[in-house]
Amino acid sequence: MSAEHDFDVIVIGAGPAGMRAATRCAQAGLATLLVDEQPGPGGQIYRGITMSAISDRAVLGADYWHGETLVEQLRRSTVDYRPQTTAWSVMPDDADRRSYWEIGLSSAGKSSLARARHVIVATGAQERPFPIPGWTLPGVMTAGAAQILLKTAGLVASGKTVIAGNGPLLYLLVAQLAAAGARIERVLEIARATPSKVGAARAWDFVRSPYLVKGLSIWRRAHRAAPFHTGVTALRITGDTSATGIGYQRNGRDYHVEADTVLLHQGVVPSINLTSALGCAHEWDALQRCFTVTRDTWGATTVDGISIVGDGAAIRGARVAELEGEIAALDVLSRLGVVSVAHRDAVAAPLRVALRRWLRGRAFLDARYRPADATCIPGGDTIVCRCEEITATQVADMTDHGVTGPNQMKAFLRCGMGPCQGRVCGLTVTEILARRCGLTPDETGYYRLRFPIKPVTLQELAAMPQTEASQFAVTRVKAVGSTATGGIST
Repeated sequence: MSAEHDFDVIVIGAGPAGMRAATRCAQAGLATLLVDEQPGPGGQIYRGITMSAISDRAVLGADYWHGETLVEQLRRSTVDYRPQTTAWSVMPDDADRRSYWEIGLSSAGKSSLARARHVIVATGAQERPFPIPGWTLPGVMTAGAAQILLKTAGLVASGKTVIAGNGPLLYLLVAQLAAAGARIERVLEIARATPSKVGAARAWDFVRSPYLVKGLSIWRRAHRAAPFHTGVTALRITGDTSATGIGYQRNGRDYHVEADTVLLHQGVVPSINLTSALGCAHEWDALQRCFTVTRDTWGATTVDGISIVGDGAAIRGARVAELEGEIAALDVLSRLGVVSVAHRDAVAAPLRVALRRWLRGRAFLDARYRPADATCIPGGDTIVCRCEEITATQVADMTDHGVTGPNQMKAFLRCGMGPCQGRVCGLTVTEILARRCGLTPDETGYYRLRFPIKPVTLQELAAMPQTEASQFAVTRVKAVGSTATGGIST
């Protein structure tokens, strides 16, 4: 491959972690490529910050506009930043004795390959699946989707809006949407852990954390903007061809509220498809009910040459993601011989002090807003896999055929083989099978994923330069044999 495709470091994802990591690497003189699927930098938390349609900066709040600092640092650096570019494959280039990684990239309908000595994954988080009856009806959106519309286009849903779910981000969403003019009829908070169950030590850490004052301010804004019903259960979207409202139970009574738009949210989880396909080790976080990536204190995974930072590894927030990105970059500089280990440790020391400060209180939030069984382990005819319209009962019944894990289940159902490749159904399938089989989610496992992790057309692959296409084919056969995956589409 020609030299213009070779880099010292490739960073995947231009959120706070990716921007900080790429900027630090470039400042040290490394040839750095930063790729991201969005049209501008910022990730989800700072999405649309370079092209915001919102003139009133108070709508999104000061925390959002902090992202301008990171974007400006990125722009002043020598980072080769490529927006609207999807990384669909990361494989070792075994033919090169310098141990390069080969990354498949797609942009403007064309695919190409780039190589790097080290890869930093900063793919961020995704919203946790929220499978309840009626959640696939038109008019039902995730809270994150509504926030994207707000940040990128300054739009909010017209008519009556009901927001349902759990988690600290719920308050922020309510405050932002209301400030932008949304008509929020009601906010339905799912029953969650009581303060006595989160632990005195965690509560004290939260009181001493940066989250207390900020959280109280957002909480007050949200409660001034809309009426809240707390402790709700048995959520169900009503409507035939589209959502017309939402039903629920509270204190043993049934309620129903009409709505033109229903927004669902119960926190976010790491986006692990890329690291899973890479073979990085993962472990189950019982508190937040999701898989997290196993890594050391520098962000290095169990696969040599691959680091991961930010919410793509574990949900810790934007400020933590920034610091993790810079700490991981320092480690990469040391690994590639740019700085000594002693220099790495000295520069990282104050960053770690700040990291501990921003981590204080996270355990309280995780325990306080732990997702409920009812929304993580649905039953009956509730659709679990939206791509293939597979229900919770169909998944659970697979255990009668000896199925104990998601990959065995693929022999009977197509869960995890649609366009989303398990992003929507993965955690739910794991929890349903684990509960039915009497296993832990760790024992049950997750989907076995292969590259490409994002849909790529055969036409796009065929149009690659011949040398690159041949090289990809050879690497692909070495890695997984000649069996095609569900990620390639025509």
